[in-house]
Amino acid sequence: MQSRHFVLGAVVLLAQLIPSGARAADTTSTPLTLEQAIVMALFASPELRSVAQDVAIAAGARVQAGLRPNPELSLLREGTSSNSGRTDTYQLSQPIELGGKRDARIRLADRDQALARGDVAVTAAELRANVTAAYLEALTAQEHVALARESLSLAGKATNAAGRRVAAGKISPLEQTRSSVAEAGARLELSQALADAALARRRLAAYWGGTQPENRPLLVPDIDLAAIPSLTELQTRLASSPQMRRARAQIEREEAQVNLAKADRVPDLTVTLGRKKDSLANVTQTVVGVAVPLPLFNRNQGSLLSALRRVDKARTDAEREYLKAAQALADAHQRAMVAQEQIDSMRKEILPAAQSAFNAAVTGFELGKFGFIDVLDAQRTLFQSRAQYLGALSARYRSLADLRRFVAVEGDVGTPPTDRNAQ
Repeated sequence: MQSRHFVLGAVVLLAQLIPSGARAADTTSTPLTLEQAIVMALFASPELRSVAQDVAIAAGARVQAGLRPNPELSLLREGTSSNSGRTDTYQLSQPIELGGKRDARIRLADRDQALARGDVAVTAAELRANVTAAYLEALTAQEHVALARESLSLAGKATNAAGRRVAAGKISPLEQTRSSVAEAGARLELSQALADAALARRRLAAYWGGTQPENRPLLVPDIDLAAIPSLTELQTRLASSPQMRRARAQIEREEAQVNLAKADRVPDLTVTLGRKKDSLANVTQTVVGVAVPLPLFNRNQGSLLSALRRVDKARTDAEREYLKAAQALADAHQRAMVAQEQIDSMRKEILPAAQSAFNAAVTGFELGKFGFIDVLDAQRTLFQSRAQYLGALSARYRSLADLRRFVAVEGDVGTPPTDRNAQ
């Protein structure tokens, strides 16, 4: 079923098989290219906007991390009456962070920002791949509609020809019945193709918030069928994929958390400066004090241990992500290579032979040398060959979309927005 829905590039074949009049309806409106679809999805995707807003949130946390502790102003009064010896003490206390806590907080906030940007890159890569797959699915459905219309037109012509030959007494009425059944089947195939096309176009439009099927004609992306590099070259690019960059950013973030936990083990110093006034003796004294917690019980050992274990987990997750991506990359590359071999074989041998056999059958039928069953068999073989070709194109371009989730195969289109309000 998926081979019917994920086909790309059928225009290359059908442009030579479908009369120009049958394609005229597709040129009455401005077509939608794959690049335009990706850009529309990038700027309209709520999911991408959500992760992009995380970057702004992390920026606010970075500002907060660089702030120093506020001083504290206090008033102490001993006694309530000035005649009985009331004492007032005014003092200003300033906490002083030791152990590099502020720098550690800043580094952690910087790592959080990098991690948020990594989430944006991963989400954008996934969105580009998903939109590409949806576009190819809709394009496949569009070409299946064209193919079904051609099949129906051909079946109608065959039915008319059979009717004329039956009227002339040259063939049995059974041949006309067969042609009518074939035409009815072609009509049902067109109805199903139209329904599939509407569903595929609705799924595509949903990526930019559309609720109705996208009605603009779709175009074959300008992608070279021989452009996929070797698996070894793609694997070398995997280290710079958005997924692996985010995994490394997660490790760096957890390491920064360890540094902050170590800094928190050092107690902070509080310096106090003030004045003490005795109303009865009318004496004013300067007050100076220093306070420091004694780390006898709480040395932040639990937080440090958790932070160290999170670093280990982040490294394990990065290893798992690499193995997962490498396997997916190898699978997609293998599918692409197999599909490419099938495409080459179909173009060079199978499609020309099927087209030649069909043309010979039609000519022989018109001359009375072949029966209508021979035309039906040749037609069935030709359309099955086209379907196989479309299926190979489907597998090839779908695997390309899967490759683009991890590495840049060709120049990717579309730039993800980081601040929607600034657009």
